[in-house]
Amino acid sequence: MTQTASDSAPVVPAADSTDRPDAGQRQFASLDPRTGEVLDHYPVDDADTVADRVRGAREATDWWAGLDFTGRREHLDAWRRLLVRRIDEFAALISAETGKPADDARLEVVLVIDHLHWASKHASKVLGSRRVASGMLMPNQTATLAYQPLGVVGVIGPWNYPAFTPMGSIAYALSAGNAVVFKPSELTPGVGAFLADTFAEVVPDQPVFTVVTGFGETGAALCRAGVDKIAFTGSTATGKRVMAACAETLTPVLVECGGKDVLIVDSDADLEQAADAAVWGGMSNAGQTCVGVERVYVVDAVADRFVDLVAERARKLRPGGEPGADLGPITMPAQVEIIRRHIRDAIDRGGRAVVGGPDSVRPPYVEPVVLVDVPEDSEAVAEETFGPTLTINRVPDVDRAVELANASKYGLGGTVFARARGDELARRLRSGMVSVNSVIAFVAIPSLPFGGVGDSGFGRIHGEDGLREFARPKAIAVTRFRSPLQPMTFNRGKRTVRTIMRLVRVLYGR
Repeated sequence: MTQTASDSAPVVPAADSTDRPDAGQRQFASLDPRTGEVLDHYPVDDADTVADRVRGAREATDWWAGLDFTGRREHLDAWRRLLVRRIDEFAALISAETGKPADDARLEVVLVIDHLHWASKHASKVLGSRRVASGMLMPNQTATLAYQPLGVVGVIGPWNYPAFTPMGSIAYALSAGNAVVFKPSELTPGVGAFLADTFAEVVPDQPVFTVVTGFGETGAALCRAGVDKIAFTGSTATGKRVMAACAETLTPVLVECGGKDVLIVDSDADLEQAADAAVWGGMSNAGQTCVGVERVYVVDAVADRFVDLVAERARKLRPGGEPGADLGPITMPAQVEIIRRHIRDAIDRGGRAVVGGPDSVRPPYVEPVVLVDVPEDSEAVAEETFGPTLTINRVPDVDRAVELANASKYGLGGTVFARARGDELARRLRSGMVSVNSVIAFVAIPSLPFGGVGDSGFGRIHGEDGLREFARPKAIAVTRFRSPLQPMTFNRGKRTVRTIMRLVRVLYGR
């Protein structure tokens, strides 16, 4: 389970924005979406504050980068151990700000810790200086490649996985030697503050990792504050606005946007496991997962049985704010109407609800909804719903399923259940990640890169690619001795190029 949102939190002003006269600065409230209880207040940081935070981070970069991989790992390992000691407190905060069940919040923290460990452990191997081949023309050169920190990385995070998703950028950027300024969602500012505060306990004297809080204008200010890269998670529409703001200063961006992820069920699939995966992938975290399952294509020969198994499981799930609830609320109130509209459109267009229906939407909760025979051009199939809903459509064979899956403008993750053709089908899906005979497994494997194609964005977090995303390659060639062939000089002899041409024919012409 991971990240993003249908409407990105950084640009959607919350209705609970308020001014605290005793604070001397505009503030806003963080609310528990289950109860409406005010959890805390946070400042609305303006452009000047953001710029000041970035300047402080810039001053800290030389010290942090100068520690080299070993020194940084010591601090990051100390941070990891601190997060483990405070794991219950951290999970409780995530649960309070998002409304998700406590065990789901605990699982999110476990993913945070695992990825932090992987990034700090492997940074030296992935980014450290290494010799590379110098080639035919330059045998007298020693060629080395290293990866240097970018400087200051700005991270704009979502609310649905408010710790794990941004840490996919934060942990890797810090491990690569960058300073980080993090703008969390205004729906989950406390999670961002907790991350920065705990890091400050192990790095107390340098603003290597700091937080700015607020709404869309705060995120926009971060894009324009002179950072060396922005890592954004949110909707495709907001991602385009982030890119436009960053284009003003040629600030590079990593953009992880929404998804409409598919689950394909072949005729030889284990239907029990496939049904479990469909329900978990589509309805855990109340469906608020960018790589969650939203579309299912099942081969007609096993469709009836599969639908029955999914419906049986989905009917048992109950949303609520109590400890035993399976699903939490829809964290962002505006999303409720989108979910309702998609359900109604699917039914109005000829689809059929086998579990739930329009009456399942009871703000702030949505009960599980399973829709079948929904037209491909309906909103429920074409657009990101971001709620505990599934559309299940029959296909004559898995080749048609792949065709329909790849017709989406999104391309984030995917799932295939098949015994004989699982790997083949996974490779044919137009997406950044695929799980075969499991669901969302790639997220829990720190060595695998995470990211999408098309309207799901570009760039990668996690794994070796995630480390390189926050570093610039530096190539160095050093002359070891004078070569008998000197092609790159006006003083080269007439035979030099002829000799090189003969070598090319001998070495590469066969």
